[in-house]
Amino acid sequence: MIRDAETLQQLIDTLSRFVRERLVPAEQQVAENDAIPDDIIAEMKAMGLFGLSIPEQYGGLGLTMEEEVLVAFELGRTSPAFRSLMGTNNGIGAQGILIDGTEEQKQRYVPQLATGDVIGAFCLTEPDVGSDSGAVKTRARRDGEHYILNGTKRFITNGPHAGLFTVMARTNADIPGGGGVSAFIVEGDTPGITRGKADVKMGQKGAHTCDIIFDNCRVPAANIIGGQEGLGFKTAMKVLDRGRLHISAVCVGVAMRLIDDAVAFAMERQQFGKPIIEHQLIQAMLADSRAEAFAGRSMVLEAARSKDRGERVSLDASCCKLFCSEMVGRVADRAVQIHGGAGYMAEYPVERFYRDVRLFRIYEGTTQIQQIVIARELARQAASA
Repeated sequence: MIRDAETLQQLIDTLSRFVRERLVPAEQQVAENDAIPDDIIAEMKAMGLFGLSIPEQYGGLGLTMEEEVLVAFELGRTSPAFRSLMGTNNGIGAQGILIDGTEEQKQRYVPQLATGDVIGAFCLTEPDVGSDSGAVKTRARRDGEHYILNGTKRFITNGPHAGLFTVMARTNADIPGGGGVSAFIVEGDTPGITRGKADVKMGQKGAHTCDIIFDNCRVPAANIIGGQEGLGFKTAMKVLDRGRLHISAVCVGVAMRLIDDAVAFAMERQQFGKPIIEHQLIQAMLADSRAEAFAGRSMVLEAARSKDRGERVSLDASCCKLFCSEMVGRVADRAVQIHGGAGYMAEYPVERFYRDVRLFRIYEGTTQIQQIVIARELARQAASA
């Protein structure tokens, strides 16, 4: 639901200009140095980008889901690294606290995330636990007024920089699956935390991940989200609905950037005596890409509006994540093909985006997990009809 169309349009126009004038020109530098320049990070903080979806009472902009995806369409038009840095603060790094945390927890931690003064991270995945997220092995043992955490989390986005972790750990070994898992707020300087070396990835340079190792890490019992054991898995699943819609919107934005780049190249590149955009097979690839991107945009907007109406959107969010992440991969492939040999060269952004977008089909739930979620939800609906 859009609350004030004029104000939102001003935000989108400002962000669009920031993307074009500041972020796009810095993409190659970020890719080469594997780091976002400090001055750009400072500008992102000043614009309030770290608190887009955080309620105003905690220092954020308080965007609705529809407003957030419209903003994400613009953020998707540049390197995913920029969005990744502030995305966890708006999404998985803060939403668990906002959804199920106590008021004291919200007041203490969320304002720091909204300003970007603290970077948040979400610790769920482990070396042997990925798609089966209910099989968490990291343990949290009660010891008086503390819990002692032991275990390793893997591929943690913003792990090298995070000052605040939302950690899923098993508090009851006798309860199988997600029922024995609790969520903890863990400050980044807590003794017993070790950060592994930054992962070397296929793409998304400038967006950093690493292992987070907990070795007898003492966390105050007051930091269990919601003040109750056994709710961590449910909290994680609630967080994912919003995250999947956000990532879907980013995929649409990236697809539109790739289409724009492919059209510009096709209008300049000549073969057989005319620009290649006049060749029907090139036109077909562009048309298919634009149609799929439009379909993705429409899906995301409809699901976002449903969420703002308070409807259950787990099925629709998974449909969006499934379609949009697969769609942007196809668009990237066509963009490289339209560029021909140039598309395989690092000189052109499509080469980098081709590698960057591959990750969208994996995180926030793989394509195969989305298929399972969709099928199970259909069965649930049929059984209850």
